[in-house]
Amino acid sequence: MREVCERLPCAEEMRACAAAFVTRVTARNRLPLDYSERSLRLVDFLIDGLRKGGTDRERVHGTLLGLGAYVGEVLVRRAGAVWVDFDAGQRAYFGQPAGVRMGDGRVWNPLGKVVNRFEAGGPEESLQTFYLTLHGRARRVAA
Repeated sequence: MREVCERLPCAEEMRACAAAFVTRVTARNRLPLDYSERSLRLVDFLIDGLRKGGTDRERVHGTLLGLGAYVGEVLVRRAGAVWVDFDAGQRAYFGQPAGVRMGDGRVWNPLGKVVNRFEAGGPEESLQTFYLTLHGRARRVAA
């Protein structure tokens, strides 16, 4: 499955890409990648570590893709999103073949958000903040 995360997977491959990434990363480290919204803070931290290491984007392409799939899977599991293949216009706009659609019909590009965090850094590109301010996110009903 690692080879899927080395290229740009389609929507139906994203869940497997996220799972393979989590398995690979957590096999050596005790990282709490549990698909919770809290774990997105760790994703921010991991991307910041890649940036501080001075690594160029091409060298960490597979890692960024795995992190993007993971962020998208958090949206699927916690915010009511579904993985979708982008149409031609969306692919041209986002530069990715797949993303997520929220319950209100809005589409988001978690892979692009991860790349933005890597390239720009800073709190305005936080993936945890992205989740918390996400339009169209399903709200949990208090029991």
